[in-house]
Order: sequence, then structure tokens, then C-alpha cells
Amino acid sequence: MDRDRFERSPTGHLVKITGTDGRSGVAYEHVAFQPDPLAGAEPALAGGTWRNVARAGRALGRLDQAGRQIPEPALLLQPTLRTEAQSTSALEGTFAPLEDVLAAEVTEPTSQSEEVREVLNYVRAAEAAFAWIGDGRPLTVAALCQVHRDLVRGTPADTRDAGRIRSIQVAIGSRGGAIDTARFVPSPPGLELDAAVRDLLDWITVDSKSIDPVVAAAMAHYQFETLHPFNDGNGRIGRLLVVLDLCWKGILSEPLLAVSPWFEVRREEYQDHLREVSATGDWDGWISFFSEGLVESCERTIRTVDDLLGLQAEYVRRLKVAGLTGGLVRDIIDGLIGSPFVTVRSVSEDTGRTLQAASNAVARLVELEILRERTGRSYGRVFEAVEVTSVLRAQSGR
Repeated sequence: MDRDRFERSPTGHLVKITGTDGRSGVAYEHVAFQPDPLAGAEPALAGGTWRNVARAGRALGRLDQAGRQIPEPALLLQPTLRTEAQSTSALEGTFAPLEDVLAAEVTEPTSQSEEVREVLNYVRAAEAAFAWIGDGRPLTVAALCQVHRDLVRGTPADTRDAGRIRSIQVAIGSRGGAIDTARFVPSPPGLELDAAVRDLLDWITVDSKSIDPVVAAAMAHYQFETLHPFNDGNGRIGRLLVVLDLCWKGILSEPLLAVSPWFEVRREEYQDHLREVSATGDWDGWISFFSEGLVESCERTIRTVDDLLGLQAEYVRRLKVAGLTGGLVRDIIDGLIGSPFVTVRSVSEDTGRTLQAASNAVARLVELEILRERTGRSYGRVFEAVEVTSVLRAQSGR
């Protein structure tokens, strides 16, 4: 970390750190960046940035309206959440094909890769966090720690610090994790870090209410990433925090927003903007970039929702042309936009019908080219609504 760039920072200060590198066993003497608590007002922003903020606010309003008009928003939350899970994990170096993540509901856990299981950890952690917020409970340190515990369960990061504010010094962007070669060294562990995390959550819950919600979400995300409070998973939790914040403040009634696909394809720019806030106090550049990301993410999500609902209507039309107006085949297609992978057994279990009836219905949908059997070592006899997964790949930017 270039000390000269950070020692005159208007948003924080450097603190001396010493210790022994856990990987190499070499003693180090270095500095870490400690961000100041967030202010109770917006930072000074240029007119163009405020216009981007306003655009983001309008885009969030359109997405919220779209969510309110969906008869079963929970149906569309599943593919949106899995798309976000796959992309936010890829940003942190854990890549699993989107189709594998979507098919995980109907495949045996033993056939899933470690990467898929880690992505699914995010899905479960996010679902629990959304339920927490949906019950009207503000985010607390305990709730955030539970998100981390769920996220890292069964992964190499499932250490004694799992579900706890970290007790070790970490470094970002270094070769082999060494402190002295790191691009950025976040706050040292200890009482100050614990207090800073509590201050951030209090700020989100109370102090940021007088700040534009888009600006507040950008500021909170920066602060969380800069504190880097956990031993792993900070990027994924920090981006989840954006949606949790917007839901907590009532900007979004349903957590249908997927922000990571946009940031994933702009990884270096995203990281550079965060670092510039710490080095030079460039809130303007970060908030403008963040607002642009929200606009694009909202518009992409709205298009995805429209395309999925359009596909559902098209499937109904195909059934009518084939003389199938109801029954088990209709039950299956009603759920495909939320779960585009099925097996005969999953259809039987979900509908309470016999395996033979489920098999006949799936075969009919294959004939109508609504389902296609997906073959492969890890799939077995799994059937895919290819047009649905194509829409979701477009949402993920792939």
C-alpha cells in the first residue's frame, strides 16, 4: 500500500501495525487504513453526479413498481437471487456456471461442485437476511455475523473467525496475502474495528435517513468494504448490504435487484473508485459510478422480469394451441420462470402427483419444446427450460 497516497486522506487515517505474517512466518511493520465514521450529510457532489443519483432513484422506483405488479414476486426472486449469487461470487474468484447454480435445486448435493455449494451458501445467507429485514428488524452486528457464518459454511474460510468480526490482520490485492505487497491494508482487528462496524450499522439504520438513499447506499458500501470486517466474504456481503439497505428504507418492496453483474464486468474500475475515496476523498467519482451501476442494474432486472413474464405467457399460448388448457403441464410451466430446471421426481414431489403422471407431463413439454433434457455427468435426467435460462444468462451479462 502506497503510504504517500493515503497519509493525507480526508476520509480516514493510517495506523501503524506490527505482527507476524501467518502465511510466511515473517515479522512485518506496516500501516493500515482506518476510515473515519460516516458523516450525517451528503458529501459535496457535482451537478452531473446529482443527475446520476436522481436517475438511479427513478430507476429504483420503476423496479419497485414492477415488483409490486408481479402476482408472485417470490417466484421471480429465486432466479434473480441465484443470478446475483453466481455473479457476486465470480467477483471474488469463485466461478460456477449459472446453469449449474440454477439446476442445484433438483440435483443431488453430492454431484455439485465446491464452487456451486459456495454460491448456494450465498443464496441461503441472503434469504435469511431478507427475511430478517422483512420482519422489520434493523441490521445488527449479530445478524451480519450470521450472514457471514452462513456464507462461509463448509469452505476454507470456515475457521474460528467464521461468524465473527475478524481477529486477524488481512490484506487486499497482495501476492500470497503478504502485508507488505498489498494494494490496500484495511483496519487492524480489535476494539476499534468492532466499534466501527457497530457505528456503520447504526448509521445505516438511523443517521443516514436524512441522506438521499442512493448516496447513503454508496457511502455504506464504501465504508463496509474499507473496514473489511470479516476474514473472507466482505465483497459479497458488502454488495448484499446495498440491497438490504434499500429494502430496509422501503425504496424496494422486494429484493429483486441484482447489482453484481454490472460491477463484475467493471471489476478494476469498481475497486479503483473505492480506493480513491480512501486516498483522495473522491466521493463524487464513486457515487457517480455507483449510481450508474444502479440505473443499469435496475433496467436490466426490469427487462428480465418482463422477458420472463412474456415467456410464461408464450408457454400458456403453446399449451392452448396443443389443446392443453390445464392440468399438470400447466402447473409445471407456471413455475418454470422461477425454477427452470426440473426432474420427474421434483415435479412429482412438488405437485403430489405420481411419478408416471409427472413423467408423461414432462415428456409432453419436451414435445412442445418448452423443456429439453440436459445430459451430462453431473445432471442425470434433468430437464431445462432453455428459453428461461437464456434470459437469465442475459441478466448476468453472459
